[in-house]
Amino acid sequence: MEEELFSFKVKEASKKCHARIGELKTPHGVIETPVFMPVGTRSTVKAVEPRELDEIGAQIILNNTYHLYLRPGADIIEKAGGVHKFMHYDKPILTDSGGFQVFSLSSLNKITDDGVEFKSHLDGSIHFLTPEKSIEVQNKLGSDIIMAFDECSVAGASYEYARKALERTQKWLERCYNYHKRKDQLLFPIVQGNMFKDLRLKALEGIKPYTKVGFSIGGLSVGEPKEKMYEILDLLAEHYDNTKVRYLMGVGSPDCLVEGVIRGIDMFDCVLPTRIARNGTAFTSKGKIVVKNGKYKEDFTPLDDECDCYCCKNFTKAYLRHLFNVDEILGSQLLSIHNLRYLIHLMEDIKQAIREDRLLEFRDEFYKKTGYDK
Repeated sequence: MEEELFSFKVKEASKKCHARIGELKTPHGVIETPVFMPVGTRSTVKAVEPRELDEIGAQIILNNTYHLYLRPGADIIEKAGGVHKFMHYDKPILTDSGGFQVFSLSSLNKITDDGVEFKSHLDGSIHFLTPEKSIEVQNKLGSDIIMAFDECSVAGASYEYARKALERTQKWLERCYNYHKRKDQLLFPIVQGNMFKDLRLKALEGIKPYTKVGFSIGGLSVGEPKEKMYEILDLLAEHYDNTKVRYLMGVGSPDCLVEGVIRGIDMFDCVLPTRIARNGTAFTSKGKIVVKNGKYKEDFTPLDDECDCYCCKNFTKAYLRHLFNVDEILGSQLLSIHNLRYLIHLMEDIKQAIREDRLLEFRDEFYKKTGYDK
């Protein structure tokens, strides 16, 4: 049974907010939550080697079903022995359903109750992705945790559109659940409903029969103000089953991690840390900095003197600025390692604050120190 391979238990919980420390068991290892998951879109975290993921303390990463379905194809990865062997990564891997990319990347898509017909962003070829096809692809990929196929309605969608998208998502969830057969993969339902509180609560109630160990919250951080996202999370936090692990999809800025944990979120992922790294921007304990800026030309201090990553222990801002100015790949590599380590270290600090039941005080200190707006 899935429960034998997968389990979640709460180890400690805050008395002042919804934050908790948990333990999620998977076939490829036990994950201590709350956790940030680096994104390996195409079976690689951009500019970061698997051994470096271990060095910075990553516990689990995400792969993207849509991209791997298109290239190299699920059959090839299955022949390789699954994504773990394919990319030489032996810790837990989570895959999304491909749904978000179908709606956001394809230049043309047609949504029906059966599934979604879409045009590949690569070559314009036409594909049809159904709930069953999404699960079939994820089964072949062999990730530990897989997502149900859902329709993510865009920010600003009307109530009627969001309602219909939620109804379709719920019907697709049942089809995903019935099609999924691999006991060594855990299926997460997804809570949708856009920014409408009654739809969100309806979605949360609707996933209960299909939630074995955990579930996801989708359709947030897609263009709405952060305050609106927090409002939805505050609402949901009062209605969770506390025995299940909760994953907030696509959220990864430092301030949102702090605020999300306070509102009871256990798992996060986002491309943000590696994306901004490739543009020369770094998260630091004192806020964001852009190393390409001229003021770092003769700055021979570490990127972040509170960080223990390979980049900060060995290189200066002046050297990093030089790498970006001469377009050397190493600059992107070093900043990617640093940004991921920064977020993972932040989660470690958050967990310590939970243990001391001072997470709300930690949040105030964090904002004061980094300069982020609340």
